[in-house]
Amino acid sequence: MTDATLIKTTCPRDCYDACGITVRVNEGAIEKVSGDKDHHVSQGKLCGKCAVAYNGVFRDPAQRLAAPLRRTGKKGAASFEPVPWDAAFHEIAARLKHILAGNDARTVYHTHYTGTVSMIAGSFPTRFFNRLGATEVDPDTVCNKAGHVALADMFGTSLSGFDPEQLANAGCLMIWGANPSHSAPHMHSGWIGSQGARLIAVDPIAHETARRADIHLQLRPGSDAALAFGMLHVIKKLNLIDHAFVERHVLGFEDLHPGIDAATPERTAALTGVAPALIEQAARLFATGPSLLWLGQGVQRQPRGGNAFRAIPLLSIATGQIGKPGMGFCYMNGAETRGVDASFLFGNELRSDGGASISHMDLAGDLNDPNKTKALFTWNNNIVASSPGTKAIRRGLEREDLFTVVTDLFMTDTAAYADYVLPAASFLEFDDVVFPYFHDTVSAQAKAMEPMGQSLPNQEIFRRLSRAMGFKEPALFESDDSMMARLLQQTSFAGSFDDLKAIGTVRLNKTPRVQFEGRRFNTPSGRIEVRSERLAKQGHPAIPVAHADKPPADDRLRLLSPASEWLMNSSYGNDERIRVRLGAPKVRLNAHDAERRNLAQGETVAVVSEAGSIELAVEISPDVPEGVALAHKGRWPGHSGGVININILNPGLRTDIADSSAVHGIEVQLHKL
Repeated sequence: MTDATLIKTTCPRDCYDACGITVRVNEGAIEKVSGDKDHHVSQGKLCGKCAVAYNGVFRDPAQRLAAPLRRTGKKGAASFEPVPWDAAFHEIAARLKHILAGNDARTVYHTHYTGTVSMIAGSFPTRFFNRLGATEVDPDTVCNKAGHVALADMFGTSLSGFDPEQLANAGCLMIWGANPSHSAPHMHSGWIGSQGARLIAVDPIAHETARRADIHLQLRPGSDAALAFGMLHVIKKLNLIDHAFVERHVLGFEDLHPGIDAATPERTAALTGVAPALIEQAARLFATGPSLLWLGQGVQRQPRGGNAFRAIPLLSIATGQIGKPGMGFCYMNGAETRGVDASFLFGNELRSDGGASISHMDLAGDLNDPNKTKALFTWNNNIVASSPGTKAIRRGLEREDLFTVVTDLFMTDTAAYADYVLPAASFLEFDDVVFPYFHDTVSAQAKAMEPMGQSLPNQEIFRRLSRAMGFKEPALFESDDSMMARLLQQTSFAGSFDDLKAIGTVRLNKTPRVQFEGRRFNTPSGRIEVRSERLAKQGHPAIPVAHADKPPADDRLRLLSPASEWLMNSSYGNDERIRVRLGAPKVRLNAHDAERRNLAQGETVAVVSEAGSIELAVEISPDVPEGVALAHKGRWPGHSGGVININILNPGLRTDIADSSAVHGIEVQLHKL
């Protein structure tokens, strides 16, 4: 019997935590996947969903795709036969060449998102599609594009937020529209409150993080901008605006004053449902700071989400809480906060037309138009579970003339419609680099076992497909070692990838980075641009406004479908132990809303929107305010008692800016069965 080996690696999921992992390996087989006790976030413990899935479905040969598959039956029936890799690549290339011979390359679509956020596996395949000249379904439009566009317009970037280690210098942390207890569980348990900063939570739902807060502003959905202006009114009344900062570093702030003056606590309370005393208390606490503002991605998934993301950061701007220790805001931290330009991974130089893209809000329609779509590649995501217009997406995928290729670890609801399914390797099966999108660190994703069956990493699949297509460009065949070295060489880490693997995760800053240190902004004016002529030319207000959506009329409820505690988007939804923990699909209601509809705990209701209907069990919850229906996202339709999940209710509502998802603007009715 040999001694086990411990391998340090990193969780590459779409999560703020980016936990360090220790893999116990014995004679080439993984015995256990657990948290790395040396990692500053995981500290020896994984969150529940990762601990289950990485010791479950991710290593279950019965669940993983083991070989390339060719369709033999009707689309959607998941009827396939194994085929050798060489044959699969040859046949896929032949079909693509036939399509390209008679059609514009832009009729080939590809969808992808965050099935993994490791740098190479999550980016390199776009080189193939850029060389092909294909149309990208813009990944961020299904999640957070409005926020990125709004912040980049105002500050010059959306990817340089505060360093989480600045919490030690802060007196207040305001979390607006994020639920760390579900989406950043280690930040919830080990970071929030660890330094003594007082916590303000702004969220319609009284989730676990909100219940821990010193102040919870439980606003009506869609009233975020109005609440921000109400807090600005208090800040101005208390003479806490930093006029010197505003005059020197902000363009157009003076245009906001009429809106700020009109946003009295009483008026704001009427628009938001938040009591005037709480508005005043939170505004005073934040303004006196030093304060950090965490902008959750859920905030901008509403019809005026772009406006909301222009309004909320005004709190940091007005009080001058940018460019100093313990101050700033964070949406995400991209590789740029580590001095890295990772754009080379995408291979944009491989095409000369500037690229072609559509919004996820248009995908369902385009899949049903044979003139627009001749082929579809889906990798790193599961569109049947996650994209809007579920019914239309299924109809489009049923087209016999739509050539469809899916790359995945599992036979997903989307893969069931493919002509070819290509088995991807998991993060435990190849090396890669991870730049977490919250912490200013760099981490190794280290190979701990051989790829299961015949599976291959995403990047190797598309290298071989490039070869089958006869492409010659060197960028299509660059090695993982070369790309990892190019990434690491741009950081302050002096070692090689092997050195990084031995450590696991490296903190790159000797002292916590200060956001926008020197108060320099990459905008045309070099200042924070509160007034935007660019957005005005696109038909948007030149400045943010104190907007609040009207409450639902008649017997309607505002549907919120945030992340579940046990799922990561749709990842882990096929693990049996996780499905047991999830239980039956539910809609959570305030007791008053249930009583008005004569609904009892556990009763089944039809939840109906303009797009569709789903039957869910009623759960009466004190966490949910009146006028709201809460149903968590991410279940696999095929494991939800039928062929639908909560996304059946999503017609593809768009945000005001960037054609992004406004899924939290959906209104529903409940029909007693």
